[in-house]
Amino acid sequence: ELRYEAESPDEAALVYAARAYNCALVDRLHDQVSVELPHLGRLTFELLHTLGFDSIRKRMSVVIRHPLTDEINVYTKGADSVVMDLLLPCSSDDARGRHQKKIRSKTQNYLNLYAVEGLRTLCIAKRVLSEEEYACWLQNHLEAESSLDNREELLFQSAIRLETNLHLLGATGIEDRLQDGVPETIAKLRQAGLQIWVLTGDKQETAINIAYACKLLDHDEEVITLNAESQEACAALLDQCLHYVQSRIPCSTPEKTAGNVSVGFSPVCPPSTSTTSGPSLSLVIDGRSLAYALEKNLEDKFLFLAKQCRSVLCCRSTPLQKSMVVKLVRSKLKAMTLAIGDGANDVSMIQVADVGVGISGQEGMQAVMASDFAVPRFRYLERLLIVHGHWCYSRLANMVLYFFYKNTMFVGLLFWFQFYCGFSASAMIDQWYLIFFNLLFSSLPQLVTGVLDKDVPAEVLLTEPQLYKSGQNMEEYRPRTFWLNMADAAFQSLVCFFIPYLAYYDSDTDVFTWGTPITAIALFTFLLHLGIETKTWTWLNWIACGFSILLFFTVALIYNASCETCYPPSNPYWTMQTLLGDPVFYLTCLIAPVAALLPRLFFKALQGSLFPTQLQRGRQLAKRCPKKLIAPKENFAQGHPSEEPRTESSEQKSISTSGPLSQDCTSQASWHVQQPACSPEASGEPNVVDMNVPLKEDILLEGLSSQAPGSSMPREPVLEGCPGDSKMKPTHTSRAAPLSSIFNLPNFSSLNWISSLSLVSGLGSVLQFSRSSLQMDKQDSEFLPSPPQPDQDLCGLSRQTTDY
Repeated sequence: ELRYEAESPDEAALVYAARAYNCALVDRLHDQVSVELPHLGRLTFELLHTLGFDSIRKRMSVVIRHPLTDEINVYTKGADSVVMDLLLPCSSDDARGRHQKKIRSKTQNYLNLYAVEGLRTLCIAKRVLSEEEYACWLQNHLEAESSLDNREELLFQSAIRLETNLHLLGATGIEDRLQDGVPETIAKLRQAGLQIWVLTGDKQETAINIAYACKLLDHDEEVITLNAESQEACAALLDQCLHYVQSRIPCSTPEKTAGNVSVGFSPVCPPSTSTTSGPSLSLVIDGRSLAYALEKNLEDKFLFLAKQCRSVLCCRSTPLQKSMVVKLVRSKLKAMTLAIGDGANDVSMIQVADVGVGISGQEGMQAVMASDFAVPRFRYLERLLIVHGHWCYSRLANMVLYFFYKNTMFVGLLFWFQFYCGFSASAMIDQWYLIFFNLLFSSLPQLVTGVLDKDVPAEVLLTEPQLYKSGQNMEEYRPRTFWLNMADAAFQSLVCFFIPYLAYYDSDTDVFTWGTPITAIALFTFLLHLGIETKTWTWLNWIACGFSILLFFTVALIYNASCETCYPPSNPYWTMQTLLGDPVFYLTCLIAPVAALLPRLFFKALQGSLFPTQLQRGRQLAKRCPKKLIAPKENFAQGHPSEEPRTESSEQKSISTSGPLSQDCTSQASWHVQQPACSPEASGEPNVVDMNVPLKEDILLEGLSSQAPGSSMPREPVLEGCPGDSKMKPTHTSRAAPLSSIFNLPNFSSLNWISSLSLVSGLGSVLQFSRSSLQMDKQDSEFLPSPPQPDQDLCGLSRQTTDY
């Protein structure tokens, strides 16, 4: 059986369709094509020339010599809107002309039907050349091919001269199937605060149909269509649309821009802040109108109109227009842009964008080779952005702050010493410690944290896409955060300097015996500070911290034992060995780091208790009841590669969306947690819980959803039961508790917030494991059955069906 390989799946589909009608391609060489035809057998056509496809002509052609008639034929395949304009004019006087008009009219109707069904439409036409016409064209074409100046332009004109006065052969409709998970991915990206523009080369009707299929457009929203035949008509349509949009959004204030064009950029009211209750807007523009709209005098109007729309769909766009749109958004809106594509036509757009993502597939590898990231499916973009993008931003922000903090604090120790040495630039810390401190002693833990830290679990980020907005709002790295971090570093350097100073005041210790405890205190403070900022502790974090401490003391002991005559008259000989036998050393190493970090710990506990952010709520929710946030198996399979490990739970969770998506791309979602119908927990009295008293997981869920606009929904009781059960008890849903009642609960106290830190919770789990092991040993020794363990949290109480 023959298997065809083509440059694009569209060409392969045409060849496979021809073989289904007994017209099979059996051989293909660079100068001939062999085709098996019914009733004629195998025919070999001489391939004279191939005029490749380009985005300006939007068609391709081949010149062949027929083996039976010896005629020279030109076959052209391209976009219907282009090929229809190249057909030979028909006369209405004769019957042949009227027949041709009738055929073209029927073909256009079929093209419209194909486009409405979402098929990619193409037209195929033919032209018969005489020997004289071919010889004349061939001479000009060879001159264009051998030309050194304007070669591309000459070849373009040569192709245009050949592709005229065509005879229509037919039209095709090719189905471009939508990948799995595309509508769900677009919905999640919108909830994350991203505005999605689609730049496609498909026909307008086809693009609109695909946009509805992937939920880019909704049937209950207004669609603004811009189809202009001239620049003046495009300007008039833009003015009319802007007047209509500004009447719907009264908060936009016009500002004079270049060319005395009044466009409201300051302040720009996004679709989410619209005060009107009407349907959201979407913009659809074709390639010709887009070319007019990208002119200097109209680009500001077009950009303002597009920004007020929930979705933008650009049809029949050339690769140059795609890159121009991305460049316009970057320069005018100062926005971070991401372009994703799978074909050669998307290369320029991918290269212009801030982040380029290529989809590896049947369209070739050009987009992948030009991109920053490559994914096999579009649905993997959800995890790439919402999970890994958020983690990357969080790691970078925290590491930048930590690097500035660490260097400021360590330099501060040397700075305070200058007041006691007459500003002579002397250092109380040994020179080898100064060299190795950042290079060896404190480098590995921050490297592990910067690579592996996950501030929020992936399940929480995928369940709550609005957490991605923390990066857009720069919540973790702001000027205020930076300067508070610098002030904290200065305070810690004061504490870490003066506590050892007071401890060894008026003693006979030399400068190195006093400087070595300061170095040890600084190392302990850095590691504890990093432990407070680390959200996810792994065995690598523990090993890195332990290795840093062990390396410091090992180097100090070996160096102090081997350096007998270094830096006379005061030298570090036997300094660490002496300090290890001094109780003051242990006391200062314990008190100084704790005193230095108390303000930071108190501030974080206070802020997390009184003014928790969405990220803190998400972390607390994941720690309190992680099983609630595990995605269902089918949704997890759609959003993640199949090779990744999947976590199964006894609970099923689905996010149901009702009503239209709000204009800020945040859907009104209701949480629905169900217990499997046949589980023993789903029936019986103990599982019926009165939800009038809000559980702590419910409050965290409400706290996460309350900060997203338009996320509140009326709640109704839900009845669930096992098959065969005659009794079904309704579970009353919890109402939104006031803020004061939320923070009066025990789980929001400062002490419990501190215990929810990764470092403290990790130590707590170790201690709890040891305690449980001792209890089991005691029970085994007494030959008594182990009593049932009481639930330590309220996760078990939430196993009933609840609609949050």
